[in-house]
Formats: sequence, structure tokens, C-alpha cells
Amino acid sequence: MPTLRSAALVFAALIALPAVAQTPGPAQLTGPDRALKLIAGAKKEGALSLYSSAPIEVMTDVTNAFSRKYGVKVSLWRGGSEEIMQRVITESRGGRVSADVMETAGPNIEAANREKLLTPVDTPVAAELMPEAFSRTRPWIVSRLSVFTIAYNTNVVKRADAPKTYADLADPKWKGKLGIESDDGNWLMTMSDSMGGDKIFRDIVAKNGISIRKGHALLAQLIASGEVPVALDSYYDEIGSLKKTGAPVETVFATPVVAMPTAVGVFKRAAHPYAAVLFVDFLLSEEGQTILANHNVVPTNTKVQHLPAGVKLVFMDVGKYLDENAKWTKTYKDIFAARGR
Repeated sequence: MPTLRSAALVFAALIALPAVAQTPGPAQLTGPDRALKLIAGAKKEGALSLYSSAPIEVMTDVTNAFSRKYGVKVSLWRGGSEEIMQRVITESRGGRVSADVMETAGPNIEAANREKLLTPVDTPVAAELMPEAFSRTRPWIVSRLSVFTIAYNTNVVKRADAPKTYADLADPKWKGKLGIESDDGNWLMTMSDSMGGDKIFRDIVAKNGISIRKGHALLAQLIASGEVPVALDSYYDEIGSLKKTGAPVETVFATPVVAMPTAVGVFKRAAHPYAAVLFVDFLLSEEGQTILANHNVVPTNTKVQHLPAGVKLVFMDVGKYLDENAKWTKTYKDIFAARGR
């Protein structure tokens, strides 16, 4: 039986041995051969599973282009941001996550991050993105933006008479003409933080009333039809899409212009880690972001993004919204739903 002294000598000898270098995983690959390693690994894996809240036609175009380029088959599950978050967290707590990558609204992907489900990705494409899109303190990267604007129907409202600020909407001439989406507490939080409170919105509703509509897509359609002549919180990309079809709609970038981030992240337990990281690179690249822009989505790659000159975005603090969700949901209902028409 070995003595304590001999055991100690063996232990000392073991710790004196040179450490074996750990091979970095796909998410941490760097260097000039990074892309070649990712492509080789992804081709060997041959598949990728993706959860995304992007419109199905948008992400289908992205994944088809990715598959053509790299020969990797993508299985896409499309759901709303809340659905994706619940699915991911439920799967995780059940001991599994079926997807390799998730791409969804910032508050929801941050919720997955707080469950410690995501791994940071070292991507050289980060250098091409807006400064707010990438941070080494978090594992997700902003891939696209939902930019909130005032929107109006140009058949009902003359361009010269269109509101230029949110304060303008308290003018009595807008009585009975205003609409808003039914659940934008995150927008209200960011607006209130930037404007020093929510008094302007309480004044608008008290003086002119407001019509509550469920869903930004529906709200955009109602602006185009003239049923809602002016909306406070339209998505810029949805109004832009309608405008391209000839719809009588226009946007106003009234300060502050709030941007809600939508982000992409790779799961720690991804079954196809090489394909997952390669997809993140592709989605954030000029090629992938151009596909988003062709669908009027606002990308974060500065080589592609072309918002009107002078527009300064205020990014939503998604972590704060997660912490204060109940407060801002209640405040939003108190201001708009309780007093709307």
C-alpha cells in the first residue's frame, strides 16, 4: 500500500507535466484558417437546426442561400419571439435543446442567455456591425432591428400637415385619428427613459383618444387602408414594404427613434456547432444582410444598412425590460388600453 509520502511525490510529478492544450471549439476559432475549418466542419455535419422569429419568407431566403453556398441542409422552425423563448426554455429544463441557433427579439434571446444556454461566438464580421450590435459581455449578436416610427396614410393626411414630433400628436386636429399596437411596453419604457417620463403620451390619449390594434402587421395594413390615419409605433420595415407596393403610407422619424434589437445566438449544446457558427457568420455578413435588406428589414451590418441621413437610434435596454416587464406592461395598459377607444 503506497505511503502518504509516495502518493505526494506522484501527485507532484503529475502537476509538473506540461499542460495539454485545449482545442478551441468552433465558436472560439480564430486565425486565418478559421473560415476553412468552419466550412469543413459544417460540410461534415451536413445539417443545421434553426429557430427564428423572422417572417418565413425572409428567413427562407437566407437559409436557402446558406444551403446553396455551403451544402448544409437547414431545418427551420418559425415562431413568434415568445413562442421561441418558451420552447427553448422548456426544452432546456427537460434536458435537451433541439436547435443549434436561435434568432429572435432581444428580450427573448436575453432570457435564454440568463438560462446560460448560449455560447459566445468570435466572429470577424463583428467589425462590420453597428457598435451596439456586438459586445463581449454577452453571447448574442444583433442581426436586425425593429425601428419604431410614426406612420400615416398620405391620402388622409397631407405631407405638409404630418406630425413632426410626438408632442404634435396632442393637437386636437388628431382627435379620433390615432392608433397604436396593443402591447409595446418595451417601446414605452425606452421612450419614457429618453423623454423624461410618459406625460406626453398621457396627454395625447386624454385629448385625442387612441385606437388599440393587435399586431404591427395589422396596424400597418390599417394605416394603408386609412382606417387608422396615424400610428405612434409602426415598424419602419413593414411600412416600407407597403410603400414599395404603392400603398399610400409614409413614416416620420420623430425623436427619439427607438430600435428594438433582434439577435442571433449559438447554443452551448448545439449538435452541429460548426454549421451553427458558420450560419452566424453568413447571417451577419454583407451577403446575408443584403438578403434581409431586400425584404425591407433593417440590418446591422454598416455595409448594408441605409437608414435616412440624420436618424439617430436609441437602442432598447433588453435586460432592463426583462427586469421591469410587469411594470411597463401595466403602465402601457393604464395609458393606452384603459383610456383608448
